[in-house]
Amino acid sequence: MELAFERRGTGSPLVLLHGIGHHWQAWLPVLDRLAAERDVIAVDFPGFGVSPPLPPGTPYTAESLADAIESFFEVLGLRDPHVAGSSLGGYVALELASRGAVRSAAALSPAGFWNRSELAYTRAVLRAIRVSARRLPPERAAALAEDPLGRILCAGVLVAHPVRLTPEALLAALQSLGDSSGFDETLASFAGLMPPAPPKAPVTIAWGEHDRLLPRRQAIRAARWSGQRVKLLRGCGHLPMTDDPELVASVLLEASSR
Repeated sequence: MELAFERRGTGSPLVLLHGIGHHWQAWLPVLDRLAAERDVIAVDFPGFGVSPPLPPGTPYTAESLADAIESFFEVLGLRDPHVAGSSLGGYVALELASRGAVRSAAALSPAGFWNRSELAYTRAVLRAIRVSARRLPPERAAALAEDPLGRILCAGVLVAHPVRLTPEALLAALQSLGDSSGFDETLASFAGLMPPAPPKAPVTIAWGEHDRLLPRRQAIRAARWSGQRVKLLRGCGHLPMTDDPELVASVLLEASSR
């Protein structure tokens, strides 16, 4: 299907997938670093960012989002691209590797490796953030975004260093979160989310040292699933692209060099 995306650079294609409630702009801190060596395509999932929703009757699940990304590959004429994703996007990247639809997959703090209590916590936090984003008056949101303490209050659970977020990036992220038509149904589908089948392509998993949404103990389960050690992103939170762009870019370039 046709989706909103940003494309930069030349080289082997690398498709970037964002997390629930986010948009392709989540990758802006690393986009040009990656584009120096890759043909980078950052895409909005259906029902997120400015992409159209899934067709009527199609449920929002990680699997249906993976189906949409596979269709997106066909629209762009991409054959076996590399893929990298964050959070929900990380799970979808691993799902695509399990299908053999990509050349390699990198996942940053991927969803799906939680236990029951961790899932309940994650869903509660995401639901609360979504409600806050939708109820926050625009003038109040702008004031919080300009204030370093306000950025901590708004984004401290997602990034280790909220003050590194620009006010513009935070406001855009809040608007995307509030407007995401696919958010509620996708979040509800997390209840049935299990680790994907064994991968048919090389995978790399990395986890933020200070991830407060999907605590790094979940990396132990991800390591068991992948059969290899998970890279620790030191000094980073759940969305490490803002916390340490250089580190994240190096991990993704290494993962997509296979």
